[in-house]
Amino acid sequence: MGAVYVVRAQAERDLREALGRSPVVLLTGPRQAGKSTLARRLVAPPPENIFDLEDPRDLARLQEPTLALSGSRQTIIIDEAQLRPDLFRVLRVLVDEDRRPGRFLVLGSASPDLVGLSSESLAGRVTFVELGGFTLGDVGGAGLDALWLRGGLPLSFLATDERESNRWRDDYIATFVQRDLAALGFGIPATTMRRFWSMLAHYHAQRWNGAELARSVEVSQTTVRRYVDALCDALVVRQVPAWHANISKRQVRAPRVFIRDTGLLHRLLGIDSRLDLERHPKVGASWEGLVVEHLASRPDVDEPSFWSTHSGAEIDLRVELAGRIIGIEVKRTDAPSTTRSMHSAVESLRLDHLYVVHGGRHRFALTEKITAVPALDVLLAPTAAEAF
Repeated sequence: MGAVYVVRAQAERDLREALGRSPVVLLTGPRQAGKSTLARRLVAPPPENIFDLEDPRDLARLQEPTLALSGSRQTIIIDEAQLRPDLFRVLRVLVDEDRRPGRFLVLGSASPDLVGLSSESLAGRVTFVELGGFTLGDVGGAGLDALWLRGGLPLSFLATDERESNRWRDDYIATFVQRDLAALGFGIPATTMRRFWSMLAHYHAQRWNGAELARSVEVSQTTVRRYVDALCDALVVRQVPAWHANISKRQVRAPRVFIRDTGLLHRLLGIDSRLDLERHPKVGASWEGLVVEHLASRPDVDEPSFWSTHSGAEIDLRVELAGRIIGIEVKRTDAPSTTRSMHSAVESLRLDHLYVVHGGRHRFALTEKITAVPALDVLLAPTAAEAF
């Protein structure tokens, strides 16, 4: 693989803005999402201001953390911070002495709580920024097919061919279950987690069924709940909660589960090529996951949910956006049409509007309150408000 840098304009803007207003910025994202590359490119600190907590030499420099982390007038980068959550106590003291913006840029390959912020509050001192894989805005509209098949993790997307990309993702999955989860504090046997993660891929975009998964993995429901929570904390799985409307219909309460990166999803499902993907029964769910992840990761989308009733009515996403309540339905077709389920969602959820994100090229009205929108437009928009 060549040393190619893809400019991530939106991520750079988000990180620059955060550094300009907060003394501590926590940049989280899954392993190999490009956090270190982005941080070093944007901040360009001197070598002595970079602490990689996977490097024994940098750990040795932090034996006296208060001394090592104080005094510099430039941003200090602390990489893989989840390995030393005790450092947050030191940061709090140092920041309270000097609250100038951009003092510390902390990188972590896990959710903020798991990195250490749950045990040492930096409330009022920290801004969170999450970096996922490449977005379509990063790679351009012509990269949509490759982004869907290979996923957004940079080294997978930038591989010279499909074989190299597949091999890289296989290695990523093996390393993740064998080493990375243990480093995050999860004592789960690698073979068990690999089996569970692969099984979870077959439930991608479906409602959580702990009882069925527990029987398949031959563990308790409490244990499989712990497994999926671990994958969520490691930022490789997303749970979309169910929305409960105050209506008479019986509504689904279990969350839907998504493998966040479609490239990893495809390797867990044994998909080697675009032809394999087109023939696979999960092709529609994979496409939906691509759109859902891009939308759920947008800075203006807060706590997206889905809605479903036991009688079959459902909507893929319910989002409060710029003062409006909208519904989003994802269809892998270039000729979308309305369904009874869509009309039921508009009425039951009192939606201001419902958008059908489809695979075609044109935006058009289906009804007064339902509009078809091309997926390409949605995925290229920097914010959800601009897409809808």
